Amino acid sequence: MIPFRATLLTLYPEMFPGHLGFSLAGKAMEQGKWSLEAVQIRDFAEDRHRTVDDTPAGGGAGMVLKPDVLAKAIDSLGEDKRPRLLMSPRGKPLTQKRVRELAEGEGVVIVCGRFEGVDQRVIDARGLEEVSIGDYILSGGEPAALTLLDSVVRILPGVMGNAVSGINESFEHGLLEHPHYTRPQVFEGREIPAVLTSGNHGAIEKWRLEQAVRLTQERRPDLLDNAGDE
Repeated sequence: MIPFRATLLTLYPEMFPGHLGFSLAGKAMEQGKWSLEAVQIRDFAEDRHRTVDDTPAGGGAGMVLKPDVLAKAIDSLGEDKRPRLLMSPRGKPLTQKRVRELAEGEGVVIVCGRFEGVDQRVIDARGLEEVSIGDYILSGGEPAALTLLDSVVRILPGVMGNAVSGINESFEHGLLEHPHYTRPQVFEGREIPAVLTSGNHGAIEKWRLEQAVRLTQERRPDLLDNAGDE
């Protein structure tokens, strides 16, 4: 099996592997099931100040990541067929379907933007796929990249101790996940639903599906239109 390779292009390589160096992801990295390399974008700036940004054309607030510097950083990876992702609030929302597609490949190249954004010309010229993890703004792409990698690495073969753990989770079938319970039988006057201790597996599965549909209807009704498609 070819290990999953993640390459991050960032101005803050010291932010990696972050939390991915711990728990299941960290253990999997130690076992060689996946690897992470953080590349410093600033190393590809050629002026003596190692400038990576400039003012936006047409005026406006903030700064923009320069296309020539970022292009050199991307090109330094050579003939690389892995998907090139740019973490961006204007990108397509990350879905569990896309996560599984990425997990089935050899890895990813992730560009972590900063400032006001990235020059559109390098996005177009290097075929960057813009990906968003939610409708909010972060100070940079690094936390978003860690989130994306977390979702991918955990479902790589052999990472989770029980492979079934990832099958019935929220979004796997277009529904939110059903509620979970464990001992003690009674907690502050609240009991585990009787069906879950009945031993009737058919009734348990029926209850779990009903609860998943109920929660999805209450919290994410938009998902029901596509339930079962993924």
